[in-house]
Amino acid sequence: MPDYLIDPSFLNASGDAASIRVVLRRSPLARETALHSHAFGQLIGPLKGSARIETDAGIWVVPAIHAAWVPPHHDHALQSNGPFQGWSIYVPPVLCANLPQSPLTLQGNALLDAAIQRASHWQNGPETPAQHRLAQVILDEIATAQPVGLNLPAPQDARLQRIARQLAADLADHRGMAEWANWAGIAPRTLSRRFVAETGFTFRDWRQRARLLAALEMLASGRAVTTVALDLGYENISAFITAFKKTFGTTPGQYLAYGSENPAI
Repeated sequence: MPDYLIDPSFLNASGDAASIRVVLRRSPLARETALHSHAFGQLIGPLKGSARIETDAGIWVVPAIHAAWVPPHHDHALQSNGPFQGWSIYVPPVLCANLPQSPLTLQGNALLDAAIQRASHWQNGPETPAQHRLAQVILDEIATAQPVGLNLPAPQDARLQRIARQLAADLADHRGMAEWANWAGIAPRTLSRRFVAETGFTFRDWRQRARLLAALEMLASGRAVTTVALDLGYENISAFITAFKKTFGTTPGQYLAYGSENPAI
């Protein structure tokens, strides 16, 4: 029997519900949900480690200091990186009009964490005036939270998708763009042009982004910085640290320290 965080019939209701629902779950097992959608918007945040959210548009890596927003009726799947410890906020359609209309990753903060902790203890039923005010705080935090670029856009061309899948299976693969084009049966110039048109990144930048998002997951699972760098194909740890800092604005060590000093709920 599927292990739902919340009754699916509630999420696919007619939209009459006007209250948010917060679900908090700690499990010794990893969590994986197949691609699905529902009428409610959903904010998803891991308490420890990280989670990966997949949509038709690409993937989002969500470390514990961040959260992912999925608007209503967007297909999405989730896979936790290790035992699942996290929370979800379900926002009824009537309250989603002023919230982001596309999936994105948001920067967490202490106010949102505290509000989620309080709301996770609410019982089902009409909101009290105090609960309504706190719910508005949560909605305001979702609406105004700082987006974080932790997504990897998915190409749509079938040949580019083959390359993306193969790269994901071995991010340390050093083959150049021309070699990948020959492998996929596409002209190098066409591959270069279509990667930019379909993902917004050059092939080289897209592969770099894929490696660094994988690095976030590996670091969140407790892997050593040197091990992560070598496993992802970087020539040395300095090259990895430079690329990581250029993308995320901090070193891997500082990133890990920030996560441990700013625990979630």
